[in-house]
Amino acid sequence: MGLSCGIDVGGTKIAGGIVDDEGKVLEEARVESPARDTDAIESAIEELVNDLRSRHEIECVGVGAAGFVDRNRATVLFAPNLAWRDEPLKSDLERRLDLPVVVENDANAAAWGEFQYGAGHDIDDLLLVTVGTGVGGGIVLDGAPYRGAFGVAAEIGHLRVERNGRLCGCGNRGCWEQYASGTALVRTAREAATGGSLIARDLLDRAGGDPEKITGPLITEAARAGDRFAIEQLTELGRWLGEGIASLAAVLDPAVAVIGGGVSEAGDLLLDPIRAAFEANLTGRSYRPQLEIRPARLGNTAGLIGVADLARRR
Repeated sequence: MGLSCGIDVGGTKIAGGIVDDEGKVLEEARVESPARDTDAIESAIEELVNDLRSRHEIECVGVGAAGFVDRNRATVLFAPNLAWRDEPLKSDLERRLDLPVVVENDANAAAWGEFQYGAGHDIDDLLLVTVGTGVGGGIVLDGAPYRGAFGVAAEIGHLRVERNGRLCGCGNRGCWEQYASGTALVRTAREAATGGSLIARDLLDRAGGDPEKITGPLITEAARAGDRFAIEQLTELGRWLGEGIASLAAVLDPAVAVIGGGVSEAGDLLLDPIRAAFEANLTGRSYRPQLEIRPARLGNTAGLIGVADLARRR
C-alpha cells in the first residue's frame, strides 16, 4: 500500500502529514487556517497537500475537521469554529487535487488512529475521550468506526449531566464538557483564586498573582510539585470524567477507554481519579468485566494518522 496524506483542519492552523501504511508520519507541515473563508480554507489545504506531494508520491488524501460530517464522508454539515455549512468538501478538494479524498470528523479520525496504531491496537472495541477545550470522542465497535445513521455519532461532550447546569456553546445546559474539560478545570481554578481562596494562593503565586494566567499546564505543573489545591482540581476533573465514562460503558461496553487531549498530559494525577470514579459508578460493577482506561499514545498526530489511514482504506 502506498502513502497517504492526512490533513487536520483547526480554527487556527491546518496541519498536514505524509503517513505510511504502518502509521508512521514521514513529514509534517502546517499553515495558518483562514477559518472564516471557505474558499480560502480549501486553497490552504490545496497548497499544503501540493507542497507535501512535491516530495512524496501519495495516492489519496484524508481530511479531518471538528464538526459534523455526513455518513458518506463527503460533506461537512456544520463546523463550529470554521465557516463550513453543508460544504461539499470531498468533491471540491478532489477537483482541486485530482486525488481521491475522504472527509471525517477529527475525533473519529483520532479514535481510528489510536485503534489502528496506538493505545487500542490490541482490541476490537474502543472509546476515545479527548479532554481539551471541550470533550470530544470517537467510537470503534467490532473493529469499525461507529458513526451513526447520519454520520454524526460520538458527540459525547454534549451528554447532559446537569439538567439546569452551565450553558454550553451547543445551546443546551449541563453538557458533560462544561464540567469535564480543560476549560472547566481552568475556570474553576481561576474562580477560586479570584475569590481569595487561601488554598489557591500558591497556584496564584505561580501565575504571578494574575488569575487569568492560570492555565491547564500550570495546574498540572503545580500538582506534580505537590500543590494540594491543584491536585484537588485534577481529582475533581477525573471524577467527572470517570462518571461519564461509566455511563458510556453501560451503553457501548467497549474494551478500552483511551484518554487523550492536552489535559491527559497530567498522567496518573488525572487517570487515577478517572479509574476510581469509573469503578465506583459502573452499572453492575461487581458482576461484569470492566474496561481498561489507558492514556493515548499518538498525541496530536492521532487525527492526522487516523484520517490518512481511513482515506487509504476508502
